[in-house]
Amino acid sequence: MVRIIEVKQSVFADNDAQADRLRTDLKAQKTFLLNLMSSPGSGKTTTLLQTVGSLKERLRIGVMEADIDSAVDAETMAETDVRTIQLHTGGMCHLDAGMTEHGLKELQAQDLDLAILENVGKLVYPAEFDTGAVKNAMILSVPEGHDKPLKYPLIFTVCDALIINKIDVLPYFDFDMEKAKEYALMRNPKLKIFPISAKTGEGVDTWTQWLYEEVTEWNR
Repeated sequence: MVRIIEVKQSVFADNDAQADRLRTDLKAQKTFLLNLMSSPGSGKTTTLLQTVGSLKERLRIGVMEADIDSAVDAETMAETDVRTIQLHTGGMCHLDAGMTEHGLKELQAQDLDLAILENVGKLVYPAEFDTGAVKNAMILSVPEGHDKPLKYPLIFTVCDALIINKIDVLPYFDFDMEKAKEYALMRNPKLKIFPISAKTGEGVDTWTQWLYEEVTEWNR
């Protein structure tokens, strides 16, 4: 007889428990953790630069840049003068709660109001693992198409906020904004949606104001 072990279920259960413990610790120390996810090329780092630039005078911010093997994004973010570290995943295409907790310790996040995790540039694996974040956000860029929520349902389901980036190129792509919103809300009716251009800054204030209010509420 062949013995069957449900490893994946056990791994997820252990990770979920660790993620819940991490959120409890973050609440106690009044640090808000945002997990930012997207596919490569969506403008994640540029969006993050705009976000940090908008909020760094009001909040103490730190950034964890996750990648399989690169420090390019961390070097870019460090130029904003916010506390920044690079996390290498050793070939893994996601971060879990244990990796995130280790990163927060290295970031010395206990005196931060807002810690932002720029997750690995994927849509599937990062969405499967609870990092212990207070809120999850994802970026969908206009060139990716308005039907992305139909193709990658899980990430839209687990996110609290959807940033639709690169609206400055809407005239050049067959992207239906209303369809994108409809499909996203079909996956998650509670999803907050923010159309922005990280390049021009259009719409960024609405997104950062929502984030600021969430941070303030968590840290009370």
